[in-house]
Amino acid sequence: MKITICIGSSCHIKGSRIVVEKLQQLIADEQLENDIELCGSFCMGKCQQGVCVTIDKEFFSVSPDTVCRFFDTEVRSRLVK
Repeated sequence: MKITICIGSSCHIKGSRIVVEKLQQLIADEQLENDIELCGSFCMGKCQQGVCVTIDKEFFSVSPDTVCRFFDTEVRSRLVK
């Protein structure tokens, strides 16, 4: 699974660094480093909806306040163990 987080200026202001750090922590805590590729990207073209995050090209709007819920509902549900 590839998760891409926008780190462009608009998303940065909205907390993309915090989103990246929290996703890194959640992935490490659950030992999913071999299952998830975490990437950064500059502007995804949806600045009003940021922090922009994609999972295998499907778009999501995530904030520092919703990143844990995003991980639980969108990331875990897509992992096949």
